[in-house]
Amino acid sequence: MKPNAPTLLVLNPGSSTLKHAYYVGATCVDSGSVDWLASMDHGNGPTAGPIDYATTVQQLVEIAPHPIDAVAYRVVHGGTEFRSPTVLDDAAIERLAATVDLAPLHQPPALATMRAARAKLPAALHVACFDTAFHATMPETEKRFAIPDAYFAEGIQRYGFHGLSYESIAHSLPALSSLAARGRTVVCHLGNGASLCGMVGLESRTTTMGFTPLDGLIMGTRCGRIDAGIVFHWLRQGKSPSEIEMMLTKASGLLGISTHSSDMRHIVESRDEDPKCELALELFCRSVAKEIASAAVALGGIDAIVFTAGIGEHSPLVRSRIVQALGWMGATLHEDANLANATMLHAPHSRIEILRIETDEQSVLARHALRCLDAVRGVEEPA
Repeated sequence: MKPNAPTLLVLNPGSSTLKHAYYVGATCVDSGSVDWLASMDHGNGPTAGPIDYATTVQQLVEIAPHPIDAVAYRVVHGGTEFRSPTVLDDAAIERLAATVDLAPLHQPPALATMRAARAKLPAALHVACFDTAFHATMPETEKRFAIPDAYFAEGIQRYGFHGLSYESIAHSLPALSSLAARGRTVVCHLGNGASLCGMVGLESRTTTMGFTPLDGLIMGTRCGRIDAGIVFHWLRQGKSPSEIEMMLTKASGLLGISTHSSDMRHIVESRDEDPKCELALELFCRSVAKEIASAAVALGGIDAIVFTAGIGEHSPLVRSRIVQALGWMGATLHEDANLANATMLHAPHSRIEILRIETDEQSVLARHALRCLDAVRGVEEPA
């Protein structure tokens, strides 16, 4: 029997996986992940060739618990145009196609997934939600690069990413800490991809990722902040742009420093025996601490720090090293709470609140889809 609440399919397409979830109203009833490469495995390991997005989407539709009313998509880059959840039609899809160069690893699978799902579910409402949209509230002083003014008009600016994760944290904070919700809070999204967002009153004011998701913190395989002159040096040596892009996005970061792993769990476990793992750990934690200190300038101080995402939620050692480097700011961990992965992590005498909150991007996508569905159906939100 079809439930009274709408049934939603939430899709988070990446370059190698498709995360998905089914919601009935605001309640998640099932979730999972499809490995694009494994879906092409014919018994001899993953095979090269185009990914069959249509077949994957069809399989997800067929196993849905109920007929689907709306589909919500995570899209990494919205460019200058897409600053809020957008109901998709043919024109919107074509405008989104113009953003492929801004995120070449992420936009193509998102567009292919949208096209496949719209073809399979023509009667459903399709809603794109953008990681860049949360940062639209940043002032121009945080968006601008010091390059000729004409390029800013063309869209060369700091966009910021991980916005759906930051929106999830902003949604959770009021129930956990009134100080963090109304004040100056730095959220540390630390995973294989990593960034910080400085918020005031739950709105983005500064962030570490820039024109692309390559900038800012050291990450699993991405270099983070780097002198652009290094790129010129490699070009003069004869390396191609594609070689440099692959090096900086797929072979750098924790992997490049440790020489063999991008997984923080392995690096933490191996740090005592492997000096390169210890170096990777220390450089990562220092990069986070330095960017938190930088955010304090943009925010005029810091009232709270939030750790989230895979590393932020699950690595007490990483959190401890980062906060120790910020002791001069008055940040102090309660070590027992930190080791227990509690929600409130600061010591009683700490001048800065420190929290650990699990991010939930899927729920953010579902909420946006429900709002768009209500708007189309003429349903008013509760006062």
